[in-house]
Amino acid sequence: MLSNPKTIINFVLLLLAASNLVRPEASGVLEQKIPLAKTYANVSQPSHIHKLEVNLSRRRVNVYRGGNLIKSYPIAVGRPNWETPTGNFQVLQLLQKPKWINPMTGKSIPGGTPGNPLGKYWIGFWTDGRNWVGFHGTPNPETVGTAASHGCLRMYNKDIEELFKVVSLGTPVTVVK
Repeated sequence: MLSNPKTIINFVLLLLAASNLVRPEASGVLEQKIPLAKTYANVSQPSHIHKLEVNLSRRRVNVYRGGNLIKSYPIAVGRPNWETPTGNFQVLQLLQKPKWINPMTGKSIPGGTPGNPLGKYWIGFWTDGRNWVGFHGTPNPETVGTAASHGCLRMYNKDIEELFKVVSLGTPVTVVK
């Protein structure tokens, strides 16, 4: 069954994708150059991010590969009475054109429509089984850097698109005050 070298390679790639070591679309290539506005390591970067660290008081998310800080993005955080949860989490969802459900009314707005406040990308890392918290874009870029959300971490649309391309399911997310 696995005597053909191409079959063996495809099987190994499938196993790696299932264990979140590579994405299936990576086709076995673990290197890619990503445009970094604030680069800390000026070398070709592997696509796998090892950790996201959110600092709520600084309103930043830091991206680490190994022990190296490679990127830092500004974010909006949860407003009073809707604070962003702190602790150690992991990426649980990666969605393009996510549907938004109003936490007050339950009304949903389809992904990709003008009234959707999530933008085009969603990286979910916390849930209580009903509500979710994650990183997403925003049609209101002036809110980035403020305490404005229902607990989520709003990012500039170009930043969330860049981050979405390099995180995987299971990527650790640490949120500190």
